[in-house]
Amino acid sequence: MSEPRKQLHLGAFMRPIGIHTAWWRYPGGFPDANFNLDHLVRFARTLEAAKFDAFFMADHLAVMNMPMEALKRSATVTSFDPLTLLPALAMVTERIGLIATASTTYNEPYHVARKFASLDHISRGRAGWNLVTSGNPDEALNFGRDAHLDHATRYARAREFFEVVTGLWDSWADDAFLRDVEQGLFFDPDKLHTLDHRGEFLKVKGPLNVARPVQGWPVIVQAGASEAGRQIAAETAEMVFGSASSLEAGQTFYADVKGRMAAVGRSRDALKILPGAFVVVGGTEEEAKAKKARLDALVPVESGLANLSVRLGTDATGFDLDAPLPEIPESNASKSGQAQIVDYARRTGATVRELARRVGGYGGLTFIGTPEQIADRMGEWLAGEACDGFNVMFPFVPEGLDDFCAGVVPELQRRGLFRTAYEGTTLREHLGLERPGNRFFEARSSVVPDTGSGTTL
Repeated sequence: MSEPRKQLHLGAFMRPIGIHTAWWRYPGGFPDANFNLDHLVRFARTLEAAKFDAFFMADHLAVMNMPMEALKRSATVTSFDPLTLLPALAMVTERIGLIATASTTYNEPYHVARKFASLDHISRGRAGWNLVTSGNPDEALNFGRDAHLDHATRYARAREFFEVVTGLWDSWADDAFLRDVEQGLFFDPDKLHTLDHRGEFLKVKGPLNVARPVQGWPVIVQAGASEAGRQIAAETAEMVFGSASSLEAGQTFYADVKGRMAAVGRSRDALKILPGAFVVVGGTEEEAKAKKARLDALVPVESGLANLSVRLGTDATGFDLDAPLPEIPESNASKSGQAQIVDYARRTGATVRELARRVGGYGGLTFIGTPEQIADRMGEWLAGEACDGFNVMFPFVPEGLDDFCAGVVPELQRRGLFRTAYEGTTLREHLGLERPGNRFFEARSSVVPDTGSGTTL
């Protein structure tokens, strides 16, 4: 009997609503979509109807570090805090996963553990934590520091932070809460563990004052592509938001991270790799290309240079626009983001002006065409072991999101490459991930998790 055909997993990148600088200016769009709850509810319900695995929210704890001439043109300056918005969306959806970003550099583990455990209970098992170390150096200035922690220190702290958060999630056995009204016993003391962590960076007593999450742990997501980022993904992540911009780069990244997993005793299937894909859909290829050209034409040069500066980790506004990219000093921001731009510039000989135009729009993996053409490309990546799915970036809303859900999703379903119905209720079930056992009480959970208050959607 043949094995079932492998299917794609699809996340929707929804903060910011559009990764393209000019998404909010596209004709007929919702320019306030980042900060309009009614629109966000509409998007979440549309994505759930299309059977997406998850609604994914990036986050940053400062306005983007760019000159005012560019910042005043950016729709990123105001948006909801993910861990405030996602519980609201949990109440108007039933199945779609809800992934929020939380920094390990500018949060404390107890805060993160408590908020994500709460979200997992409120959503009945649909939460995911995107673990990041923060790439914007200006975030340091909002948290009592004069400078960003160096890259190596951020990742070392992140590794310890992960251990503390997951240890706090394991504070309670799944069956700790007796609620024995007759005996007057609310919980079994033998099923409570106090972490009492004392490490290089963190000191946390515990226990967590929230019951163990429905999923055991919310799904762990990671996005770094640097050497340190790949290693922490292999050790801890269950989903990776990848950044490969070509099939070959995707295959290399996929093989590398999955290969590292074996070295740390993890199954390759315990992690799903979903590169970000900017998708523009048209009735014809020409129509799709025309939409992309119309969108790109709305990007001011100031925004392009500002975005290039952010990606490079150095001010590019003084560079000769018509010369090749000069030598760039090592960045303390996102090393993988800088490397992608520098590698592209050296490989193609692109001028600074061309790089600014590319980055000012979107310079990563892009699929442009008909639903059939896009399904061809996605299927090629899946079959070629370059991904397990995609984190889809919509060019503008609502049209771009609706086009994908109404056109590409049915085509993927027709080919057997994507689900036609949810088979489970939790994000782990959508992704085919096991529920982790409690390290302090059992190797593998076999009891029904406590859902707390018994609230209903």
